[in-house]
Amino acid sequence: MTTEIEDLASLPQLKFIPPRRTPPPQHLADLGAKGAKELCSTHGISGYRVDQVGRHWYSRLSSDFDSYTDLPSQTRSEIAKLLLPTLLNEVRTITCDNGTTAKTLWKLHDGALIESVLMRYRDRSTVCISSQAGCGMACPFCATGQGGLTRNLSVGEIVCQVQRAAADMEHGAMSGGPGKLSNVVFMGMGEPLANYNTILTAIRRMIDPSPNGLGLSARGITVSTVGLVPRIRQLADEGIPVTLAVSLHAPDDELRNELVPVNQRWNLREVLDAAWYYTRQTKRRVSIEYAMIRDINDQEWRGDRLGRLLKGHLAHVNLIPLNPTPGSKWTASRPEDEQKFVEAIERHGVPVTVRDTRGREIDGACGQLAAKES
Repeated sequence: MTTEIEDLASLPQLKFIPPRRTPPPQHLADLGAKGAKELCSTHGISGYRVDQVGRHWYSRLSSDFDSYTDLPSQTRSEIAKLLLPTLLNEVRTITCDNGTTAKTLWKLHDGALIESVLMRYRDRSTVCISSQAGCGMACPFCATGQGGLTRNLSVGEIVCQVQRAAADMEHGAMSGGPGKLSNVVFMGMGEPLANYNTILTAIRRMIDPSPNGLGLSARGITVSTVGLVPRIRQLADEGIPVTLAVSLHAPDDELRNELVPVNQRWNLREVLDAAWYYTRQTKRRVSIEYAMIRDINDQEWRGDRLGRLLKGHLAHVNLIPLNPTPGSKWTASRPEDEQKFVEAIERHGVPVTVRDTRGREIDGACGQLAAKES
């Protein structure tokens, strides 16, 4: 049987770099409570210590082993290192928007680089996380896609991004003082549904209550995809009310074949049919993500076509002014073209918003910071 990552190599025009085979150390988030207790038993450690560690890491959001004072001092470090190996090593964090946006570049155990972005708004806080190191989808306007895929992330590597963001909010590291992390979006590096089983387990760790998870709301989690149709349908049947975001970027197959090469495997109609299946199964509105690219996909007639495609469905359009990568021919739409595009969609009664553009001055586009470091 081929693995999910090997299956990607057969998709048309996708950038595939054979993954490094050295797996990351197993973490509490990878093991789950049962697996962690089994591991502890092999080291002569009582299983109830797992719950104690879980409360510190998931609930108190502490990675300071010395603060785990309910663990025996003579074995505290051993237990913590057994269950909480370091998976993310901070390379640098840069901030903007008066300290309410922070982008962090992480180095993994094998040298792979990933990014996450924590954004604080007036009424919520959101972390944008990576699900893969690199990406194999080869979308030409995306810095990550142009770098190719290195490997899938583990459950622990994904959950650690969220735990670190929640800790930063809880402990007042972001401007505005202490707060709570409310939203998680899988919109960082990688195609989440190409790492399906892992992201599903990671989501369960995020929504499980302490001491087995972070206790976040499933409705505050968004999973983005360029359109892996079988996985969209599978996610619809999982019974977890996350939000599905479909990165459409074009309302016609001819252009979408160029902007989103996987469209040659599953075309626009198949992707939208899967999205409407998701809305029927979950009763959740689907977010249609659309990067606005000057003179490429931002014509008023394309806005009209997009509105016609979505009319009558449980969908919301999220227009994203492109955050251009250095040296790229792709750039953001003119404000007047963007406005005409919005109006063309709204004429069909389809709700549409333009995403707040954050992080331009800190290489905010996905993959930029990692590309510079590489």
